[in-house]
Amino acid sequence: MKKILLWIVLLAAIGVQAASPDLATTVVPPLKPLAEQPKAARLAAELLTRHHYKPVPLDDALSAKIFDRYLELLDGEKRFFVQHDIDRLEAARTGFDDAIYGEYLGLPFAIFNLYTQRVVERFTYARSLLKAGFDFRQQDRYQYNREKAAWAKSESEIRELWRTRVKNDWLRLKLAGKDDKTIVETLDNRYENSVQRVARTKSEDAFQLFMNAYATAIEPHTNYMGSRAAEEFEISMRLSLVGIGAVLTQKDDYTLIRELVPGGPAQLSEQLKPGDRIMGVGQGKNGAIADILGWRLDDTVAIIRGEPDTIVLLDILPVDAGPDGKHKRVSLTRKKITLDRQAAKKSLISVAEGKTTRRIGVISLPAFYADFEAQGRGDPAFKSASRDVSRLLDELKADKVDGVVMDLRNNGGGSLSEAIQLTGLFIGAGPVVQQRDAQGNVTVAKSANATAAWDGPLAVLINRSSASASEIFAAAIQDYGRGLVIGERSFGKGTVQTMINLDQLVKNETPSLGDLKMTIAQFFRVNGGTTQLRGVEPDINFPSFADEENSGESSFDNALPWAGVQAADYSPQGNTKALLPTLQKRHEARVKSVQEFQFLKEDVAEVNRLRKKTSISLNEVERRRERADQEAKLAARKKLRDAGEKVDTKNTPPAQDDGLQADERDLSNELAAETARKNAKDILLEEAAHILSDQVGLLKRETRVAARTKPAAPTIPGQPAPGRSEHAPAKQPGA
Repeated sequence: MKKILLWIVLLAAIGVQAASPDLATTVVPPLKPLAEQPKAARLAAELLTRHHYKPVPLDDALSAKIFDRYLELLDGEKRFFVQHDIDRLEAARTGFDDAIYGEYLGLPFAIFNLYTQRVVERFTYARSLLKAGFDFRQQDRYQYNREKAAWAKSESEIRELWRTRVKNDWLRLKLAGKDDKTIVETLDNRYENSVQRVARTKSEDAFQLFMNAYATAIEPHTNYMGSRAAEEFEISMRLSLVGIGAVLTQKDDYTLIRELVPGGPAQLSEQLKPGDRIMGVGQGKNGAIADILGWRLDDTVAIIRGEPDTIVLLDILPVDAGPDGKHKRVSLTRKKITLDRQAAKKSLISVAEGKTTRRIGVISLPAFYADFEAQGRGDPAFKSASRDVSRLLDELKADKVDGVVMDLRNNGGGSLSEAIQLTGLFIGAGPVVQQRDAQGNVTVAKSANATAAWDGPLAVLINRSSASASEIFAAAIQDYGRGLVIGERSFGKGTVQTMINLDQLVKNETPSLGDLKMTIAQFFRVNGGTTQLRGVEPDINFPSFADEENSGESSFDNALPWAGVQAADYSPQGNTKALLPTLQKRHEARVKSVQEFQFLKEDVAEVNRLRKKTSISLNEVERRRERADQEAKLAARKKLRDAGEKVDTKNTPPAQDDGLQADERDLSNELAAETARKNAKDILLEEAAHILSDQVGLLKRETRVAARTKPAAPTIPGQPAPGRSEHAPAKQPGA
């Protein structure tokens, strides 16, 4: 108790010390822990110390790691705190274990309050710099990457850092053609919005951040989610919610309609359109309208959602009306909205090779989703990734495709059971993945599919953001020799998590404690290896913008090590490795003549070069020279494109920096650019289809050669010899 009292005195003293007494700053009321949060923290600690795959005692040693992680989550780029703050906070380094077990959270909240105070001070100082402007003839530099930098030693040093940051923000807009007046207005509004975002933080935000510092100090994929975050996670898994069918965004203090979901109440009403501003929300047919100007976006979303077949009233300021324009009221009945945009989708790519044209089917799967609640209550139409992919495979077979590409790029995983069922669609019955629990027990998870839904040629396209369930699927396809894996080395997440609802655990009727996502097992490939740390290595590699040093499992300092277990009892279904040398040569020869692929390789080399830099010049002449070089490069590319086939591609970074943040751009232009990106040619997917088409051709040729070289068999008079009929379809390996 004496230790806790010491912290209270210490942190109270820190909290009232302003770093910039000469600036009038916005006062942000300090946050305090809610009544249920200490209980949630202790309950989570009991679970983590007893039932985690890698149980770690909550003691002074772990407390020190939590302390470092908490500061990293708050101020990882070291832009707000100074060394003096850190020195004073050091007294709390070994106190978080006592704070959690003693159910006293004043300690982490005091640190969070100090952080918000510093954020307000820094952005207030940034706004003050806009009055005088800057001299861009000087040889200043801005250190934009401060991950490995030391804390600023003094207030004057942190102010110098912020001076160069504001100067860089100004210069970016100036280079993009903005005049000084527009620049001042844009940046002043930007920094003020940053202050307001901090002013809107809640106790739930501070608590979730602290609990994630604790959880991730144990292992990277253990997380705490407050009730609202847990609800969003469930929505992403089941791909449905109850609401009006509108995607919302925030600009300044306004909540804007970004998109309308096709078939949703908002779209069917024909009363709303993108860019409309929601000024107020009411409940029921005659409900009072609550003014939501300045609300957090998640708070607005929460009151627009509700129970099915209930009414929500919206006070709308139309997109084409000025700030003082006429409002209109729109009454909508909430319905179940299916998030089809995040579900599996199919497409077709035609690949010409000489006189032969092959049809390659593509199934893009953003996540391994499943609506377990609907499945549990017997809903025959429940959403799941494997059910959707099975349906799409049937459609592709009707389209008479020659091969299928499963596009799992940027698929971060999801349901383990869905990964197993999805694998079964391509291998039939058999082991898919092995799991080892905290006690060392190894179990084998198998597909129950009697036969494969698709037994033809297959490729799996992955990148560095393909993780977890994606890696289970890709690894199984590779181990079985069932198909080609193409792209980049995957993330390297070889662990299994479970969601624990803390309210259900203690039988709370009203949700208040949140959920704990906890690692409970490690998974292994059927060949006995694991994707942990190393990921899935593609059979054929593509150029990658990914920074492997700072992305993927290997970038975490406390990731579980690579390990192996005994191989499962499985039978490979093919041997793709025999064809790899030929496929690799054809791929390399082909992309040499694909202009966009060469541009991509150039861009990757440039990104890797820039990645090594941590600072940028603030001299206008130098920056204009750099911009001119970039424009010349783009002009040269345009000339080459115009001379050949003009191709828009979604695999290259943006052409030029406009100096704006996402919420500062015109919404209609942003939506148009997003549509253009979606419709752009995907050269990596196209090349994956070409590689699979090559494989189809090689397999057919090998089948014909094998048939011609078989020993002669007795023939029935009047019938063709076995294997010699020109009209007999060649059987594909793996069938």
